[in-house]
Amino acid sequence: MKQSVIRELSTGEIRERLEEEKKQLVKLKFSHAVSPLENPMKIIAYKKTVARLETELRGRIQKEKENSIK
Repeated sequence: MKQSVIRELSTGEIRERLEEEKKQLVKLKFSHAVSPLENPMKIIAYKKTVARLETELRGRIQKEKENSIK
C-alpha cells in the first residue's frame, strides 16, 4: 500500500486496516515457520505496510494533540 493511498484514508479506516494487516502478517509468519512460503518477500511487504500505517496514525494523533493544546 502506497503512502498516498494511506493519507486518503480516515483515521478509523487506518486503525481497521492496521489491525487487518497485523493479523495477516502473523498468519504469514506462522505459515512460513511451518513450511517455507513461495515468496517470503511478502512478509517484508506486510511489515512495511504496517509501519506506514502506524506512522500515519501517529502523525495524526500528534496533530490532534497540538491542535487541542492551542
